[in-house]
Amino acid sequence: MSKLYAVIRVRGTVGIRKEIVYTLTSLKLTKPNHCVIIPENVHMTGMLKKAKDYITWGEISDESLKTLIAKRGKVSSSKFIDPKDVSSALKKFKDGKAKDSGIKTVFMLHPPIKGHERGGIKRSFVQKGVLGYRGDKINDLLAKMI
Repeated sequence: MSKLYAVIRVRGTVGIRKEIVYTLTSLKLTKPNHCVIIPENVHMTGMLKKAKDYITWGEISDESLKTLIAKRGKVSSSKFIDPKDVSSALKKFKDGKAKDSGIKTVFMLHPPIKGHERGGIKRSFVQKGVLGYRGDKINDLLAKMI
């Protein structure tokens, strides 16, 4: 079992190069405040690095993944997941079979409560902003957005 990354799109598409728009579309991040769960591998890491100026990502904990699936998991466009099915969907996400779980792989989140970090959405996480790799701190941002 490999690590799972939670990837959140932070910025919009105005003025983006076409190759980055294609990368974000391949990641299924078509709008700001959308989140996807992806496995860690060479291909996904390359895509994350290419779109680092528009997304943030990090390793998601089991508790955050369970909360995300329970509160934001959708079976269809308007129907949320049944609370009884959360544990089976969580197991399939951990095994890397998210498509077989029966829920949509894109989670629509709210903007974060009390806003993003002090640096804003145009700076990297290292510079006290939001963008780029943030490690375990992604769980704090997810808690603010769920």
